[in-house]
Amino acid sequence: MTRRLLASYLGLVLLVLLGLEIPFGLVYARGELSRFSNSIERDAGMLAELAEERIEEGDTAELPELATDYASERGARVVIVDRTGTVLTDSAGTSGADLSAEPDIAAALHNQPTVGTHHDPVTGTETRYATMPGSSGSTIRGALRISYPTTVLTDRIHDIWLTLALTGLGILAAVALIAFTLARWIVRPVHALERATAQLADGSLTEPPAAHLGPPELRRLAASFTATATRLQHVLRAQRAFAAEVSHQLKTPLTALRLRLENFEPHLAPCAHDSLEEAIGETERLGRMIHGLLSLARLESTATTPEAVDLHTVVADRAATWSPFAAEQHVRIAVAGRSWGQVWAIPGALEQIIDNLLANALRVSPPGTTITLATTSTPQAAELHIIDQGPGMTESERRRAFDRFWRASDTHHDGTGLGLPIVEQLTRAGGGHITLEPAPGGGLDAVVRLRPATTSSPPRPQAPRHLAGPGQQPGASTDQRGLESSRHFLTERR
Repeated sequence: MTRRLLASYLGLVLLVLLGLEIPFGLVYARGELSRFSNSIERDAGMLAELAEERIEEGDTAELPELATDYASERGARVVIVDRTGTVLTDSAGTSGADLSAEPDIAAALHNQPTVGTHHDPVTGTETRYATMPGSSGSTIRGALRISYPTTVLTDRIHDIWLTLALTGLGILAAVALIAFTLARWIVRPVHALERATAQLADGSLTEPPAAHLGPPELRRLAASFTATATRLQHVLRAQRAFAAEVSHQLKTPLTALRLRLENFEPHLAPCAHDSLEEAIGETERLGRMIHGLLSLARLESTATTPEAVDLHTVVADRAATWSPFAAEQHVRIAVAGRSWGQVWAIPGALEQIIDNLLANALRVSPPGTTITLATTSTPQAAELHIIDQGPGMTESERRRAFDRFWRASDTHHDGTGLGLPIVEQLTRAGGGHITLEPAPGGGLDAVVRLRPATTSSPPRPQAPRHLAGPGQQPGASTDQRGLESSRHFLTERR
């Protein structure tokens, strides 16, 4: 931003300088040419009068001295001819030549002064000349020509252009220094706000922007930002504390409620046992729902930097962990695709993603079918496909599958509708995304697209769609929870 401000200031000043200096230089050049021509014409007229007097008096011996003195003093060339056009004296050293055929001499011998530019054959340069008649009344006694090399004029013009250029550069340098100082004064609070915003996005504002730097508008903005960030952090801390307390406080009453319900069983008539089982099931479902909500809240509020994870290793490990449990339901888990390499994911997230999707696929897979974990690649992403051979989902169901608490209308399981939202948030936290697509031949294809770890810096996690209270860091691997925890996923619904 500093460079852009500096460029805008300098560009504006440069336009102003060009708008002033170029016209000034052109006007000066035309004025200098006019002054130069008038000076030559004036000197030529004076010398022509002196030469005419000498010729009239017959004292032509003084003419060479007159011409030489003026030529040596002014750096010009002086030629004096008589009434026939014969050279009487020439400061360049030639004499006796007949110049009556030259246009300017012929015009002067007819009492017509001439000013112009021509090529001097003696010096080989372009010259500016003035030729004046030496006359007394209507009597022409001779003519005089004064010529200057045009380099005299061009040197003066070049000098003024150089002066204008140096002046413009000096002004630009001064403006650049002032503009840089002004731009830094403006940009410093903006950079402070940028750093503070990045810190707040990472979860904690440790360096609030200074409210005494920069223009008044930016100072007010910094003060408003700090007040907003402080209030937001206070709300988040309160929300985190509430989530932690809920996580702890609800476990005990739910456990006690289940025990009390189970204790009713010996005292109830057999016809009431089904209702008791349903009440106990609802209690268990409530416990799972609370667990899912707290897990989702922890995921959304925890700022975790993605790390490079070997996709093929994780897929093979999760397939081996789930295969015995799938075999109990006469379902086979197959791994297909080549070894992809490393992808970006937050720690432990890829394991949870695969566990949730395998649990969903296993729940709907009929006996004798296969669940396939296939890895493919595109130019932009690595893809993990978890394909089942179940009943699949309609297009409208696939669009709503990632909504919280949503369950298919024809489902017969008591899930909470939080499994796929958790999977989506885990995928987005690593910079990827997930879609549900129909599998060839029936069933569902859950496609997880992850960013390849081919760059030195991980992708910035996408912002969560909802904000909730935090807790522990997401990502405890299923290896740590064991197969018993894997069974728990089967109760979660798409």
